[in-house]
Amino acid sequence: DLCVFVCFDSFCICSYLLIDVWFKDLANNHASKKAFIINRIGDLGFLVGMFLIFTTFKTLTISEVLAKASALQSGDPTLLLITLCLFIGATGKSAQLPLFTWLPDAMAGPTPVSALIHAATMVTAGIYLVARSSVMFVLSPITMNVILVVGAATAVVGGLIAIRQYDIKKVLAYSTVSQLGFLFMALGLGSFTGAMFHLTTHAFFKALLFLGAGSVIHALGGEQDIRNMGGLRKKIPFTFALFIIGTIAISGIPPFAGFFSKEQILTTAYEHSLPMGILATVISLLTTIYMFRLLFVVFYKKESKAVTDNHHVHESPKIMTLPMSVLAVLSVVAGFVQFPKLLGHFEAFGDYLAPVFEK
Repeated sequence: DLCVFVCFDSFCICSYLLIDVWFKDLANNHASKKAFIINRIGDLGFLVGMFLIFTTFKTLTISEVLAKASALQSGDPTLLLITLCLFIGATGKSAQLPLFTWLPDAMAGPTPVSALIHAATMVTAGIYLVARSSVMFVLSPITMNVILVVGAATAVVGGLIAIRQYDIKKVLAYSTVSQLGFLFMALGLGSFTGAMFHLTTHAFFKALLFLGAGSVIHALGGEQDIRNMGGLRKKIPFTFALFIIGTIAISGIPPFAGFFSKEQILTTAYEHSLPMGILATVISLLTTIYMFRLLFVVFYKKESKAVTDNHHVHESPKIMTLPMSVLAVLSVVAGFVQFPKLLGHFEAFGDYLAPVFEK
C-alpha cells in the first residue's frame, strides 16, 4: 500500500530531525545525514519493489497483492526480484549488513529518542514489512535463504562489536543491531509469528534499557563512558533495579518476557537443523555476555574516581523513573501471552496473528 511507504519513509525524516536535535554539534550533523542517506539506499530498493508489484499485479493494496501472489508458483522469478527489492528496503530501515552503520551513530540524539525510534519503532519497520508480506517471501526460497544468512551474520557481528564498546549507549545500539539480525534470522527460518513476538517483547525491555542508560547519564551529569562509572547500584538503586530487569529480560532468562519470545525462535532454529540451532544459541549467549558486562561495569565494579569525586550523583526524578517502571512491568509479564509447547498449548499471540502471517 502506498500509505505504508509514506509512513515507512516518514520514520526516516523524524529520525533525521531528532538525531540532529543538538544541531550545533558537528558530530550530530554527520550522524543525522548518515542515517538519512543510508535509509535512502534502502528506500530505493523498496520503491523499485513497489513498481514491480504494481507492474505485476496492477495494484498496491496489500490484501489484493498477496491474494494474487499466492496463485504464483514457488520460485517464480518475478517474486524473487520483488522480495529481494523489499528486503533491501528492510535492510536499510532495520540496520542489517551492510547498511547497519547508521544506527550506532544515531545514538547522538537524546536518549528518549533512542528508546522510542531506534529501539522500538523505526528499526522494527523492516521486520514488519517482511512478515506482513510473508506470502510472497515464502514463495521465494532464495530470498528466504538470503534473509537467513544476512540476519545471522548481522546478529553475530552486532553482538561481537557490543562486547568491545565503552559508550553505554553504543553498547545498547549494537545490541539492537544484533537483536534485529536475530529477528531477520527468525524470518528467514519461516518463524514469522516468532519474529513478531520477539519484536513486541524486545520493544519493552530495549526501551527500558535505553531509558535506564539515560537515567545513569543524568545521574552522572552527562557521562557516557562506562569506564568512568562503577558502584552505582548503591547511589541510584531504583534505576539499578529497573536496569537489571531489562538485562534479565533481554538475556532470555525465565520467566521474563524475553525467555518466551526467544524460546519460540530457538525452537524453530533447532527444528531447521542442529547447526542453525547452535548458531541461534550462540547469538543468545552473546546477548547475555555484553549485557551482563554492561551491568557489572556500571553498577558493581569499584567506583571510578569520576564517580567518587562527583558529589551530585542522585536518583532520577519520577518523570523519568515512572515510564521505566511501566516498561519494567511489561518486560516481566508480556511473555505470558504465548507459552512454549512444553508448558501447555496457549498461543494467544500466535492465534491473533494467524489470519495475517504464515506460521
